[in-house]
Amino acid sequence: MNSALKWLPLAALVALAGCARDDGYYHDRNIDYADARQAVPLVLPEGRDSQRYRDVMPVPDVAGGFHAGGDGFEAPAPQPLGAGRIERDFVEPRRVGGDAWLVVAAAPESVWPQLEGFARSRGLGVVESDSSRGVLETQQGRLSVRQGLRAGDSEVRCDQSGRPVGACLEALEQYLGARSAAASGSASLQAQRLAGNERLRLTQVGGEWVVEVPLDIERTWAELEYQLRRDFTIEERRQLLDSDAADFAFLISYMTVTERNRNPLQIVFSPDVRKMHQQLRLVLESEGAQRTLLRAENASERDFSAEDRRELLERVTGLLR
Repeated sequence: MNSALKWLPLAALVALAGCARDDGYYHDRNIDYADARQAVPLVLPEGRDSQRYRDVMPVPDVAGGFHAGGDGFEAPAPQPLGAGRIERDFVEPRRVGGDAWLVVAAAPESVWPQLEGFARSRGLGVVESDSSRGVLETQQGRLSVRQGLRAGDSEVRCDQSGRPVGACLEALEQYLGARSAAASGSASLQAQRLAGNERLRLTQVGGEWVVEVPLDIERTWAELEYQLRRDFTIEERRQLLDSDAADFAFLISYMTVTERNRNPLQIVFSPDVRKMHQQLRLVLESEGAQRTLLRAENASERDFSAEDRRELLERVTGLLR
């Protein structure tokens, strides 16, 4: 230390510190937050075209309301990157019954220019183009794009007389996959209205935790089956055992949050000498043309509490976001 400073009082040294305020005390920024005041909201002029304005940084909706456990509130641990949404391809095929389509990991307004480019490159002869509906009518059939189940996803179809055309979907999959890096570089302003605002919602119906899905049951089934087959693959932890397309149900093996949280003492005084998984059912129920309910049911003799049901549905919902 400089000899000239060695004998200065401690208060004087603090006052010389670069992070101190003029009065010699460290600046506690908590005071700034406590004294913050809300500004008057910005008002846009009346008569504007509302279709031209969207949130630059939208805040996602919360899935369900606040729920504190029986032991009081505990801040949830941060999710690892990619939790609930494992690595995926830019373009993925989906099929249920006689229907088929593509799921693209980009918003409809970004996919629309690519769809137009595909029609031009193949010389399909566009008869009608409606970006607001996401529909391209061609001499060979109809190309269309709409909001997918996941935020930022699109569903792309190629139909002829109302039936999917396999060769067209394969060609589209290759075309869009080759342009995955460029797909987000351009967007259609008119096609922005294709993006839906509704999202999955974990809520209670009649005291039971359920997931409300803003999609018809067939499309929900196809997406959920695809994601379960990819993520529920860990034996004795979470595993897809069977899927029943006729009843829109899945049989899974799952270790509930109650079981995972059992401490060693509880295990010692329990008939089970180790943590156990159990069989459960995920069931889809149609609530109309654009609404499906997802329920979790017990398919074993073990207990399945409301907290277990909520935690399982939260994990499954994470696969669909």
